[in-house]
Amino acid sequence: MNIAKNMEAIFIATVIIAGATSMATASTPAPRIIMAADTVVAKHVSAAPMQVVTITAKRLTAAEKAAL
Repeated sequence: MNIAKNMEAIFIATVIIAGATSMATASTPAPRIIMAADTVVAKHVSAAPMQVVTITAKRLTAAEKAAL
């Protein structure tokens, strides 16, 4: 039951750590994402329909598989 007695101290320590962390990260500028024009064009090109390959072949029999 020792944790129940120290719950207030644990809560205050957690609030202090969370506050210090939020203050430390608040001063950093937000990252800017810049995309080159060729990257934007490449994304539109990749939206083309997917190519489908159809393979027509007979399956190997058990004897043919064993021979391999």
